Amino acid sequence: MSDDFEIGGTYIARGEQADIGLPITTMATGYSSQLAVRVLHGAKPGPTIFVSGAIHGDEIVGTAIIQRIANLISPDMLSGTLMLVPVTNIFGFLNHTRYLPDRRDLNRSFPGNANGSLAGQVAHVFFNEVVSRASLGIDIHSAAVHRYNLPQIRIAAGNKRLVELAMTFAAPVVIESPLRDGSLRSLAHEQGVEMLLMETGEALRFDRFSIETGVAGVQRVLAHLGMIETDDAFAAASASARANRSQWVRSPRGGVTHRARKSGDAVREGDLLAVVAGLFGEEPQELLSPVDGIIIGHATLPVVHQGDALFHIAKIDNPERIGARIESMSDAIYSGEPAGFAEALLDEDEVL
Repeated sequence: MSDDFEIGGTYIARGEQADIGLPITTMATGYSSQLAVRVLHGAKPGPTIFVSGAIHGDEIVGTAIIQRIANLISPDMLSGTLMLVPVTNIFGFLNHTRYLPDRRDLNRSFPGNANGSLAGQVAHVFFNEVVSRASLGIDIHSAAVHRYNLPQIRIAAGNKRLVELAMTFAAPVVIESPLRDGSLRSLAHEQGVEMLLMETGEALRFDRFSIETGVAGVQRVLAHLGMIETDDAFAAASASARANRSQWVRSPRGGVTHRARKSGDAVREGDLLAVVAGLFGEEPQELLSPVDGIIIGHATLPVVHQGDALFHIAKIDNPERIGARIESMSDAIYSGEPAGFAEALLDEDEVL
């Protein structure tokens, strides 16, 4: 049927859903591995988009967000087609690590190769079977181990359509960031697939703030595209702050750090971020903010070497206003109010 959606040789009728296992490679056990995709082929025509998580195997908060979305949306309420990929890097996911067994970074391996390395095979299947079928993707990442990222959306610079979609998502901050060679965003851009990249939370951890923000944001985007219906109270959200410049603040010495600030806090130039001292607390050195802005990421491990990146600050005008909005959203989520009804409130995937 012309209305059927085809993926991996399987045809899904309009108004139906299916869980598809896309063959990737043969493992050391001799058994084949598969990429799990849930396809919801809407009862009515509309766009095709995908939502993916764990392209780095330890960045699992996207898995939790996608699980929630899978239980909230059914094909009979959908216009268009939604592809959900809770775990893209299945090998890293199983081993609780960012990389694949061949030590390659999947998000530096696109477009991949069907006869290439393990990372290349995964990249090839994911892009050709999922990404290339879509007009928009939402790819969910988290900070590295011992780091935390405030929920934020990253987009390619100079794309008004992506600005519109990112502001609709209504994460605390929207950052225009450069594309990296070999990344999913870079290849998608070349192939005309628009991408929102969500950064949120910490590796190998779930946190409610990240999950609620992600679930609400994905639903807002779907509603904005006309794929689902939602009431005005849910769709409405305060505008995100926009930034195109951010700065890492590094430890001036090795030792033990005591943080005075965290992700989501508004800071002014010269504000105290942390104090780093020796093992006995000797020779403490203050770490001060170099700019006005919002802290969008921080290190969670107190033990530091000289030069370790401790805080990531997005340069934003009127940071106090954005900080108050973040606090309002966080309070609403932790008090039990649905995130979609709360007043909304910002390294792509870099290990520093």
